[in-house]
Amino acid sequence: MSDTKMEIITSMNYSNTDNILSDMKNIIEAAQHQAYQAVNTTLVKRNWLIGYRIVEEELKGTTRTDNYGKEIMKVLSKSLTEEYGKGFDVSSLYKFKRFYEVFPDILDSLSPKSSGQILSWTHYRVLLQVEDMEARKWYEKEAYQQTWSVRTLQRNISSQYYYRMLQTQKPNIIEAEMKTLTGNYQNEKYEFIKNPVIAEFLGMPQSNGFTESDLESSILSNLQKFLMELGKGYAFVARQQHIRTEKEDYYIDLVFYNYILKCFVLIDLKTEKITHQDVGQMDMYIRMYDDLKRSEGDNPTIGIVLCSDTDEDIARYSVLHGNEQLFASKYKLYLPTEEELKAEIETQKMLFQLQQQEKEEQE
Repeated sequence: MSDTKMEIITSMNYSNTDNILSDMKNIIEAAQHQAYQAVNTTLVKRNWLIGYRIVEEELKGTTRTDNYGKEIMKVLSKSLTEEYGKGFDVSSLYKFKRFYEVFPDILDSLSPKSSGQILSWTHYRVLLQVEDMEARKWYEKEAYQQTWSVRTLQRNISSQYYYRMLQTQKPNIIEAEMKTLTGNYQNEKYEFIKNPVIAEFLGMPQSNGFTESDLESSILSNLQKFLMELGKGYAFVARQQHIRTEKEDYYIDLVFYNYILKCFVLIDLKTEKITHQDVGQMDMYIRMYDDLKRSEGDNPTIGIVLCSDTDEDIARYSVLHGNEQLFASKYKLYLPTEEELKAEIETQKMLFQLQQQEKEEQE
């Protein structure tokens, strides 16, 4: 066997098991993992260098006005977003700056003399939440050595795992509990494919297929048409709109703007019964929309949480405290009633079931 072939086999950790299907799966998954590592390494380099350049520019402006740095961020965000799309809002640029400041030597890990082993950018983005330097170093080391997924890392930080391990005399019990509680997160084999950060970096459209089932997709498509056909001032804004917080990525199913009410209308569909957490999540969406999207003269954002549970279809309107009277007196004149929404969901479920039956009969 030639040296080139041997090098490829070694780099892919390939070994013949005499089971061709098993070998093919191992080859494919090894290639996917290597591709993901390559993308993430480049993404980490890019974000570190952007942060470095921002800090360098800010140091130049120390003799200028106090607002010099803020103005740079706004100008950069606007220009980069126009040129390259998502991923360069002001908040992200500040994260890149902090990434350089918190991990100034991260690129040393990528030098030829090093093992070249670093975490993903999404891991580092989570680690930036940790102010305690010792705790952050510990989480970074454990995340790499224990191959924690991003969700595992986030949960461990949120649950004060580091401090609990410091204080306990039975670390094995704490660790066993952690592994049990995060087991499902670790089993997300293709977590990286769903990562919206990677999609933004590569300039690829984010696939809705990872965030909604066929039934949900059918209901949402028809709800979009249903609201537009009401003729009460609805303009379609977005579907599966990506909203990012410090800890999670969320997707709002449907977003409209009502030019009669002069407000945004957000719709989220649940396939299970509505919980208090669902309404709380919608309130978070409303707050974020009011902060980020609402312009002067716009009225408060309205949210509608829909449930397509098999036994019961319901709708819940979500309004922030202080806006209830405005909602009751004016908004309901232009929003579909709960009965209309329930009937529309039920109709679409029936049509979907009939379509599925027809497909099965044709097959």
